[in-house]
Amino acid sequence: QVHLVESGGGLVQAGGSLRLSCGASGSIFSINAMSWYRQAPEKQRELVAIITSGGSTNYADSVKGRFTISRDNAKNTVYLQMNSLKPEDTATYYCYVVAVGMSYWGKGTLVTVSS
Repeated sequence: QVHLVESGGGLVQAGGSLRLSCGASGSIFSINAMSWYRQAPEKQRELVAIITSGGSTNYADSVKGRFTISRDNAKNTVYLQMNSLKPEDTATYYCYVVAVGMSYWGKGTLVTVSS
């Protein structure tokens, strides 16, 4: 069984920074893409950032230049460094991992940005 454990969420003032982490443990083989999604109240879940096994990255337009996704393959962990946070970044952030034949969602970590 595979578990994704996210951490790093919390309350921060606008302009501040947070770093999210998501570690995968269990019988997980050959992770491909790792990504972060977010879902604000009464809104659809949206892709924030994705990183491939080769290190290529892509970001939602709304976070380009402010967020950075990275991964540590030895630890099966993906990170999201979030700078210059805005109130509209307030959401529950979920990591999503695609491995060979399977994909997994984390339970989410809440990020609240106050104005």
